[in-house]
Amino acid sequence: MEFLIIGAIGLIILLIVIAVAASRSGDPDDFTIEPPQRAVGRRGERAAERLIRSALREDDALFTNVSVSYENRRAELDDVIVNKFGVFVIEVKNYSGRLSGSEDEYEWTKIHISEGGNAYCKTVKNPIRQVKREVYILAKYLDYYGVSVWVDGYAMILGADSPVKSEYILSNVSDIDRAIHTPGKQRLSAAVIDSVEKLLT
Repeated sequence: MEFLIIGAIGLIILLIVIAVAASRSGDPDDFTIEPPQRAVGRRGERAAERLIRSALREDDALFTNVSVSYENRRAELDDVIVNKFGVFVIEVKNYSGRLSGSEDEYEWTKIHISEGGNAYCKTVKNPIRQVKREVYILAKYLDYYGVSVWVDGYAMILGADSPVKSEYILSNVSDIDRAIHTPGKQRLSAAVIDSVEKLLT
């Protein structure tokens, strides 16, 4: 009897460990614990998705974590919005600290001050250059399948003090709304929107 009780307690502890690991990774089928940096990135992506969803209108379609490739060049797109005003890519970055850089630089500098007052400096990829690359690959991917549309791209930077001013940077819901609901270079027909959505699904 004592052996059965010990076995049951052991099984309960194992199930708790598995549940905790799954909740940390965000995927119930993945029983590994994510590195802190990746977990922060996922939280940022979820926060950005909530902001984006709050700016969407009835006819907007949102696709998240889209993988596309063109001529062996691969891109992982955080968020893609499709509506009558066009196709829009939003690259999400969740940083802490202060960023410095310009639109054309390959890397930006990020300085983070710890609670103890220590300054940590590192370089990060320029998200504007990154989203421009993603826009190019997505546009070529769609064109390859017979859908020739203009694709716009933006970067959304969360959690950081960024003095970088650019038309490619989105900071809030108003920025998102303006970016995806302003009549631009073309209006997409229902047939084109349907074709794009099928290729992104």
